[in-house]
Amino acid sequence: MNPQKVGAGGTAPDPLATIFEATEDNFEEVVVMRSRHKPILLDIGAEWCAPCRVLGPLLQRLSAAYDGRFLLANVDADENMRIAGRHKVRGFPTVIAYSHGVEINRFHSSQTEGFLRRFIDDLIRHHAEHGHSALLSPSPSHAPETIAPKI
Repeated sequence: MNPQKVGAGGTAPDPLATIFEATEDNFEEVVVMRSRHKPILLDIGAEWCAPCRVLGPLLQRLSAAYDGRFLLANVDADENMRIAGRHKVRGFPTVIAYSHGVEINRFHSSQTEGFLRRFIDDLIRHHAEHGHSALLSPSPSHAPETIAPKI
């Protein structure tokens, strides 16, 4: 499955695409806003990063296996340094879980398929359980809630 590409000009991805590129120009629309309706994994990496080249195809296969229950947004950190900076990324790859417009969890480096499935299952469950109440209840702090996968 090939990701739906989003040009640097900020063109929106196909609304039915489950894998797409996020850029500085379209980040709010394609990640933050779309995560209000469906959970999103934000994969921040770089072409020169060996662990990224391992993790990316695995995340794409899992996206197909989960049949649209989550969206996968890819970010090329070299071309979108503000996104990496905004998320205080310290290494690649960094995968960030978004649900209802906010970051709820993250991990760094390549992981096993079992870890990824638990991480994704927890994200999907969190998204379903918190529904739109996450949008109505102000958080006492703006720190993201963490849902750690059960290992």
